[in-house]
Amino acid sequence: MSDVFSSPMLKVEQPRRGPFAKSRYKVLDGDGTVLAIANETASKNRAESLKQVFPGKSDSDARAVLLTTPDGEPLLVVDKQLGRELTEVRKPEGEVVGTFVTERVGRRYSVRDGANTAIGMVSVDLPHNNFEVISAGGGKVAHVRKKWAGLATHLLTTADKYSVEIFDPVPEPLRTMAAMTAIVMDLNLHESKEIT
Repeated sequence: MSDVFSSPMLKVEQPRRGPFAKSRYKVLDGDGTVLAIANETASKNRAESLKQVFPGKSDSDARAVLLTTPDGEPLLVVDKQLGRELTEVRKPEGEVVGTFVTERVGRRYSVRDGANTAIGMVSVDLPHNNFEVISAGGGKVAHVRKKWAGLATHLLTTADKYSVEIFDPVPEPLRTMAAMTAIVMDLNLHESKEIT
């Protein structure tokens, strides 16, 4: 992976948006410099958007976001497959960097490299606000925390903010996967909250 996400502290922010808008994220370094912007790659028709506004909406829909530099250079694609089983992180030309494979929905995810070899795992706390990335050898690689923004913001908007602390040195592709954990977990666990 390039040096774009080399900072040991990252912030991932999802701006507020309306129910018909696409998923968007900003990735910043610890100083607040924008490193990457992510936008959903597929557009939804009105019926698909409406079904996400009403209670009972499942978070099992397929979604993909393309991460680019602020200048528009493609970096990565985070592709959450239909269902809750698999999320791929790919290079723009299609090569798989790694995958997040669900072991226990909302609680534990296996992190695998492009050859499907287990390189780590993500452990999730009960409220889905803290995510520990652990290497296959058992060492702590990163801590991702979803920040509490207050009850009204939590219930009525899509505005989510995450902090990502990476405990370097972490070998590739595990480091890239750790950096993408906030977006992956948001797509898998928090994106069903689309009422604004």
